[in-house]
Amino acid sequence: MRYTKEDIIQKVEAEDIKFIRMQFTDIFGQLKNVAITASQLKKALNNQITIDGSSIEGFVRINESDQYLYPDLNSFVVFPWHPEHGKVARLICDVYNPDGTPFIGDPRGVLKRVLDQAESMGYDAFNVGPEAEFFLFQTDERGKPTTVTNDEAGYFDLGPLDHGESTRRQICLALEQMGYEIEASHHENARGQHEIDFKYTDALRAADNIMTFKLAVKTMAQINGLHATFMPKPIYGVAGSGMHTNMSLFRGGKNVFFDENGERKLSKEAYHFIAGILAHIKGITLITNPLVNSYKRLVPGYEAPCYMAWSASNRSALVRIPSARGQSTRVELRSPDPSCNPYLSLAVCLAAGLDGIRRELTPPPEITQDIYAMDARTRVRHKIASLPGSLEEAIREFRKDKLVMEALGDHVTTQYLAGKTAEWEEYRTRVSSWEREKYLVVY
Repeated sequence: MRYTKEDIIQKVEAEDIKFIRMQFTDIFGQLKNVAITASQLKKALNNQITIDGSSIEGFVRINESDQYLYPDLNSFVVFPWHPEHGKVARLICDVYNPDGTPFIGDPRGVLKRVLDQAESMGYDAFNVGPEAEFFLFQTDERGKPTTVTNDEAGYFDLGPLDHGESTRRQICLALEQMGYEIEASHHENARGQHEIDFKYTDALRAADNIMTFKLAVKTMAQINGLHATFMPKPIYGVAGSGMHTNMSLFRGGKNVFFDENGERKLSKEAYHFIAGILAHIKGITLITNPLVNSYKRLVPGYEAPCYMAWSASNRSALVRIPSARGQSTRVELRSPDPSCNPYLSLAVCLAAGLDGIRRELTPPPEITQDIYAMDARTRVRHKIASLPGSLEEAIREFRKDKLVMEALGDHVTTQYLAGKTAEWEEYRTRVSSWEREKYLVVY
């Protein structure tokens, strides 16, 4: 839907919308907002709503705190979960400096800058289809989340085994009311684990959609007395939650990854893009898998990709090429998890792929065997390396990758590294319940 300022003003009046949430995202992927009343709408549409950037982690210092929210008019939508009277709408915003220049630390702006690079190389669209997984847990008598699911279901099961089915259905209906096209929803592998897939779209809108999706899932779960989490690995011994990311580049309305006469019907650009992703994946991982907990998911045995390989048929590979061809040809990166900042994640993935195209990189040979079934010696023979195994290792690999850091810019790189280094240091020095159970009595 394309809106003008006048369209939005008329819609707010006609639908008796009382509040508008001016939303933006910090560098660590947390959704923020300033709520305004309808009386302030014209001011908001003229980019006159300010925020204190020094209060947002990773934004600016106290002596340069004033920043302005510039709403994306086409992001206007009414939240379907609020009452008929006193409706609430939202606008997704870019963050600007007082002098009218884009704020260099705004994650949405980071993605826009990399998209501009793609456009300068002749690509008019970078389309993305995310597959975000999440868990639904019960809450206790105080409303606090537990890890109890009351759910016996597995892949594609339905009620009565799938006790989250009704909540998942309500989430889908709410998203459709907001203009999403839902392609599929189903129960995932672990108890209480779910997936909802929405139709691919251009990368900026896809990142916006991921942030809205997470808000909708958490809100609808709360309404139903449940807790939804996008934590990558909330329960030991079961599969974690991923966010497989399907990507394709277009030029002149045509998918450049498809070549009717190419090997596997893939173009040279597709192979270069795959090679670029694999060349930079270690540096990218800090962005696509940003938490200490992310690396509890990236371990063998739970279908999460932890080895650097690609395949057109093998689901154990990090990069997979789904069978669809023509306009639907795409490269699927299977390592990202839903705790990532989608703007930064898509920005670094695109930057890596473009680097592969620019330098005409060649990917290693396709791996068609089950990598999970290989022993270490076999993986070495096939030259299959591993992803970083911890947040600490991911930080080290990130620091080595100049292209990834340049894609993010100095401000985001510096602030992101500072935050993640502090997170690792806090984890490293914290005494866990596992340690107490293991050592307290024995020693």
